[in-house]
Amino acid sequence: MRNREKYNQCFINAFSIDEGALKGNLEYNSISEWDSIGHMAMIAELEEVFDVSMEIDDVIEFSSYNKGIELLKNYEVIID
Repeated sequence: MRNREKYNQCFINAFSIDEGALKGNLEYNSISEWDSIGHMAMIAELEEVFDVSMEIDDVIEFSSYNKGIELLKNYEVIID
């Protein structure tokens, strides 16, 4: 499975959404599932799948689907 597929699956699992919801740029609080609790569930899922431990500043800055792709580069995770 490619990193993009893994990344998408983290969002799908954490927020119980279908892949179609990822079109465009899904943002924090743009869906009811992406609240503070959903956010931490998604971060935990990403950390497990990509075997990283995100810094608190990056967790806070992770405000959208696209921003997450950018932030994961800090951990040598390239979403292609």
